[in-house]
Amino acid sequence: QVQLVESGGGLVQSGGSLRLSCAASGTMKSIISTTWYRQGLEMRRELVARIFWTDTTEYSDSVKGRFTISRDNGSKTVYLQMNYLKPEDTAIYYCYVRELGDIDYWGQGTQVTVSA
Repeated sequence: QVQLVESGGGLVQSGGSLRLSCAASGTMKSIISTTWYRQGLEMRRELVARIFWTDTTEYSDSVKGRFTISRDNGSKTVYLQMNYLKPEDTAIYYCYVRELGDIDYWGQGTQVTVSA
């Protein structure tokens, strides 16, 4: 059974940095993409960044130039480097993996809090 475990969240001051990790355990078949979503107080889930199996990446406009998504296939881990954090980045960050055959997995989330 596949499990995704996020880590790296925490409390940081505005302008600071954090690196989130999404570690996968279990056997995966063909991963199409891994996505970081976030859900803030307004409870709307927002796509933050995505990396495809081709290593193509995409970002929301709100984080472009500040966040970087990357992966380490050997350790089955996807990272989200977050720099120049702002209070509006405060949210629970979730990792989502999509495989061929419409199979998907969610992590449990990690809290990121940015103080002004």
